Amino acid sequence: MANEVKLPRLGQGMESGTIVKWLKAEGDEVEKGEPLYELDTDKVTQEVEAEASGILLKITVAEGEADVGTTIAVIGEQGEDVSAFAGATAQRVAEAAQEEGSPEPAREPERERVREATAAEQVAEARRAEQGNGAGARIKASPLARRIARERGIELGSLKGTGPEGRVVAEDVERAAAAPPITTTTTTTAPAPTGDIGRVPLTSLRRTIARRLTEAWQAPAFQIAMSADMTRAQGLHARLAEQTKEGEPRPTLTDILTKACVTALMRHRAVNALWAEDAIELHPNANVGIAVALEVGLVVPVIHQAERLTIAQLAAARADIVTRARDNKLRQEDLDGGTFTISNLGMFGVERFVAVLNPPQAAILAVGAIESKAVPTETGFEARPLMTLTLTCDHRSLDGATAADFLRTVKAFLEEPGLML
Repeated sequence: MANEVKLPRLGQGMESGTIVKWLKAEGDEVEKGEPLYELDTDKVTQEVEAEASGILLKITVAEGEADVGTTIAVIGEQGEDVSAFAGATAQRVAEAAQEEGSPEPAREPERERVREATAAEQVAEARRAEQGNGAGARIKASPLARRIARERGIELGSLKGTGPEGRVVAEDVERAAAAPPITTTTTTTAPAPTGDIGRVPLTSLRRTIARRLTEAWQAPAFQIAMSADMTRAQGLHARLAEQTKEGEPRPTLTDILTKACVTALMRHRAVNALWAEDAIELHPNANVGIAVALEVGLVVPVIHQAERLTIAQLAAARADIVTRARDNKLRQEDLDGGTFTISNLGMFGVERFVAVLNPPQAAILAVGAIESKAVPTETGFEARPLMTLTLTCDHRSLDGATAADFLRTVKAFLEEPGLML
């Protein structure tokens, strides 16, 4: 019996997603759990696995945006009749197009009208893209290629597509972006800059960042800061590096800091909390988000149940999520469930900074660079490696004394790592 492939809900609040490309073609054999297609949401682009085995009999949504729950393909046995599924999809598209052009008042909420109109427009664009390459014809390009071209400021018309029927694919745009600019020798004087203002269209990720930061600024936040002597933490880092086997991820000071934070979170449960409007949720596990800066924006993948991991295991987990973030291979579950966030700009030479809350989390830790500073001792002054830690807190969830006690514990663990091991 044929199985419908429906667009899944990958995260709380997700209403639609954009199909980037299919990893299988109609007629291909599919195994349950095998990657079937790539889906772009407002947080991440990820591969979606097949939920059934069989033959991919029909792809009803080849690419573009679709609502959660929409039938996008059919998997079944060879020779099964799937015309009913294709007909149902066509009917929904036709109804959407008819409703958009109807002069009668809409009978559904505004959000539904807008979504259906968008679907109708995408169908129209797909039909125009399938026309010939005569004068005035629309440039054939995949949605991912169009998005990358907008972000990089590349004209699609200047590219030669290598996809089916000359379609411009993402690789064509990336190749053009990486190519050196073509220069020619000329005796004419270059025109003076016009001063035109450039516009960079917002990506789904950038829209999400803007929305989340707006939510963060609505929270009554406060900051506290302490400096930790990193002498012994650096010594531990050196010893761990010596013991790391070839091919294994080498622990960093960020991993030692993460261990200090998760151990402190288990002692100060009030900090490992989420604001839930009518309650404060105290979580039993430290799910620590590590802020990762990408060209397209900031993402915060999460190391789940980090309190159960050693420093070496934290290093492996951190290396894995950072690599997958940079390769655009994060899954939705990698971004969900965080209870605390660490943002480290020390590698950029930033001495100290204030991080913006990651709601609904109660706190986020901003980490600066390690600097050699004079510290008073019994015999005078000594140069010590100091690192500034700045904790931003949601005052609805945390009070100053509780936050200060937590940060003092983190400082103690960094100055005497044996206390947390």
